[in-house]
Amino acid sequence: MQRRHLISIEDLSTQELRDLLARSVTFATGAAADQPLRGRVIGIYFRKTSTRTRTAFSAGALRLGAQIVSYGPNDLQENTGETIEDTTHVLSRMLDGLVARTAGSTEEMKALAAQDRMAVINAMSAREHPTQALADLTTLHRQFGRIEELRVLYVGEGNNTAAALALAMAHFRGCELRLHTPAGYGMDPAVITQAIYRAQQTGARISESHQTADLPRGFDVVYTTRWQTTGTSKPDPEWRASFVPFRVDPQMMAAHPRAVLMHDLPAHRGEEVEAAVLDGPTSIAFAQAENKLYSAMAALAWCIGDRESS
Repeated sequence: MQRRHLISIEDLSTQELRDLLARSVTFATGAAADQPLRGRVIGIYFRKTSTRTRTAFSAGALRLGAQIVSYGPNDLQENTGETIEDTTHVLSRMLDGLVARTAGSTEEMKALAAQDRMAVINAMSAREHPTQALADLTTLHRQFGRIEELRVLYVGEGNNTAAALALAMAHFRGCELRLHTPAGYGMDPAVITQAIYRAQQTGARISESHQTADLPRGFDVVYTTRWQTTGTSKPDPEWRASFVPFRVDPQMMAAHPRAVLMHDLPAHRGEEVEAAVLDGPTSIAFAQAENKLYSAMAALAWCIGDRESS
């Protein structure tokens, strides 16, 4: 059976993204489709730290009936010089799917996916975090009952979470995503260009600004992420000064009286978000974290399950 890969939101059609979202929302209701992955074996390979994504995929695979094999950063022979191509050839003959967090390049993910025996799911690369975007869409749908016409204000670094969010929201008519990022820490130009192009086809609106004065008001969602993206460091020792104006505090939230707060976690209270906001009544950050389980299950079922059922 040929497998699907989930390497980038950019690779998905609008219908495929909607199918993944529908599966995720369905799993959130408690339906597991009679364990569609029974008898399958899934590799869970994380070179970088993870609480939510690794747990979500491990628990999700088990709930869907699969068995899992877990690899840490020092477990594979890549550390002794084996090529990614040889590693892929071996794993693809033993596993039905591989969930990989490399924090490396897209090319590395594509090398893992350069075969049709083992599905590969990108659990975060340097460029993009596609399964986070699926969890974000699931969170928005469960909170508002729709994705279309929602207005989302993203503040903080233009990191891999922001990249996936922009690529995903561009598929939905009437959505608006305003990204406010510090100068020098904005979106990958290729990603924002692709997101804007897709949005023009669907009737969504995607834009980026580095200004903090006169931020737009009245959004449905304020979204932030930690300032130091997992697996990265910043060469400028004074980088925090550029981020302080982008902190989400009660004053910023007051400009959006109907808005909820989203945060992909982990959070550093007092840096990107004040504790009063993250732990306050408008925060849905921990519901968002829970939705990573359902989006992981959706990705696994879509990539590895019976294709005739999709």
